[in-house]
Amino acid sequence: MIGGRQTDREENMAKKKKYYSVAAGRIPGIYTEWFGKNGAHVQVTGFPGARFKGLLSRREAVAFLKAPAVRKRTTRTKKAKIAIKTGSAVSPADAGGVALYTDGGARPTNPGPGGYGVVLIEKGSRREFSGGFRYTTNNRMEILACVVGLEALEAPMAITLHSDSKYVVNGITRGWARNWQKNGWKKSDKKPALNPDLWQQLLLQCAKHDVTFVWVKGHAGNPENERCDQLATAAALAGDLPPDRAYEKTTAP
Repeated sequence: MIGGRQTDREENMAKKKKYYSVAAGRIPGIYTEWFGKNGAHVQVTGFPGARFKGLLSRREAVAFLKAPAVRKRTTRTKKAKIAIKTGSAVSPADAGGVALYTDGGARPTNPGPGGYGVVLIEKGSRREFSGGFRYTTNNRMEILACVVGLEALEAPMAITLHSDSKYVVNGITRGWARNWQKNGWKKSDKKPALNPDLWQQLLLQCAKHDVTFVWVKGHAGNPENERCDQLATAAALAGDLPPDRAYEKTTAP
């Protein structure tokens, strides 16, 4: 895990976003920093229904502050559900339970060196996880990030999982992964489904927990999603990474 670097994180955030507009939080308003006692982070973490966004100009921040709240529509499946939101601001305490943010990718090529990043927010406390492999894929790291975050919770819980991967979100909420599993990890066209080892782990976690999957647009001002991207990128570029044995086994000549 990459941790203990809040100063670097604040500096990276400041370079990307100059204003943080909190439309719904402990003290709504416009903030010029994310972390710290006077930052926006403390206004939204653990606040039910918080609505916020990082922006580049004060004019945009004011407009977001005045904008009406986005309505939420929920679609359920047997073991998982997805909350569909048209706005880019997502509460870290959505559904009154645990908030989980995940991201993964391969850098600089796909397949290639890969990493995942996870931010877990539970009862006001915050944990971060990251890791990487020498040769893997974007999609494998996206799934693994979800697995790592869910496995960090020992007792069954209600969790809102935020991912910018439609592959992951649709794979669970549209029942694709469960159908592949039922059909011996074969797709409808009879071709092998990819990443069955990781989908199996994720399905087990979804059966254990009450997970709400929320798709968020990547690089669109969500601070926690951006933090996960930073963690995943740093892990992928760390060097001296272990092998993703399950993947390398399938690609061996």
